[in-house]
Amino acid sequence: MSLSVTTWYLEQTSRTDLSPAAGPAAEQDVRIIRSEVPSPEFSRFLYTAVGGDVTWTDRLTWSYAQWVAHLGRPGVETWVAYEHGTPAGFIELAADADGSVEITYFGLLPAFRGRRIGGHLLAHGIERAWDLAERWPGLARTERVWVHTCSKDGPHAMANYQRRGFRLYDTTVTEEPDVPAPGPWPGAGPTTTGTPAGE
Repeated sequence: MSLSVTTWYLEQTSRTDLSPAAGPAAEQDVRIIRSEVPSPEFSRFLYTAVGGDVTWTDRLTWSYAQWVAHLGRPGVETWVAYEHGTPAGFIELAADADGSVEITYFGLLPAFRGRRIGGHLLAHGIERAWDLAERWPGLARTERVWVHTCSKDGPHAMANYQRRGFRLYDTTVTEEPDVPAPGPWPGAGPTTTGTPAGE
């Protein structure tokens, strides 16, 4: 059985395209920190914990060596949002030689959605995409930041990107196998705090 999947490609072509986001409440103690030591274990945890309910599957078969190679590439950065010291979500950036930076992955763990963290983390990540070359001598200055999202992602993903100043530049529709969301394990999801799903 197949599923029709729409993929939207969005971009910013100037640093001034970025629209800031209101941050979470101060008492949430949300901090965004770059994960500077490449760690396949930590990155795979973030990938499965955030993407398990929106069918992120392309990296599930990666070997340890593949994770090491990817995370060790110049211009690949992982920025992690923490609420009271607990990982809440992440944004991964990857620079290309032509001066473009892709937001390869972005999202929150289910229990942290709807807490005003998503827009804040995304805006911070976009800022870091625009100044990425300052941390990586030899890389081209960022000229473009781009991302793609699809109809399998969370219901607020597209609107969140557009609120931060991304513009749509391409759309594709493909047929993909209709597979169940992989986890991270059966029953995982928001805690019983009544937190709604969302940004």
